[in-house]
Amino acid sequence: MSVLPILAVNVTLIVTIVVLVLLVLVVAGMYNGLVKLRMRVKNSWSQIDVQLKRRYDLIPNLVETVKGYAAHEKDTLERVIQARNMAVNASGVKAQAAAENMLTGALKSLFALSEAYPNLKANENFTQLQEELTSTENKISFSRQNYNDTVETYNTKVQSFPTNLLAGMFGFREEEFFEVEEAAQREAPKVKF
Repeated sequence: MSVLPILAVNVTLIVTIVVLVLLVLVVAGMYNGLVKLRMRVKNSWSQIDVQLKRRYDLIPNLVETVKGYAAHEKDTLERVIQARNMAVNASGVKAQAAAENMLTGALKSLFALSEAYPNLKANENFTQLQEELTSTENKISFSRQNYNDTVETYNTKVQSFPTNLLAGMFGFREEEFFEVEEAAQREAPKVKF
């Protein structure tokens, strides 16, 4: 008769230990999943940062080329440089997105100058810089999409039960999306015949 209570205590102890071990493994798996996603978000942002740096490096060369042909367009050139400097010094996703939107607008006005100056438009250096900048813009767009997809996955995990409990305990916070701020860029283009 005394063997049965000892056996029941041992089975209860074993079941308790197994449940605790499984619980620890589940919590560790959720924590490691959050860490992995947070690192993917950081990596995605660094890819955007690399392309933005390339963009910032191209802009002074482009401005110098335009300056030779359109010296009296000083205001446009100054706006491009000012927008570039704001973008270089922006910190945080929201501030960076706003600065990038300003820079994109300034660059559009710079490229519009080439229509008014045929010699500039025909300049090989200007054309090459414009093509490099267009290529970089495409890479930025792809990197931004990748970043936003990664942020969406991470934020979903941070908000989903039961991971949200663990995320709150260990300080995992939602990340911001890199969004287009200008309403005009969100509107569909109007086509007239």
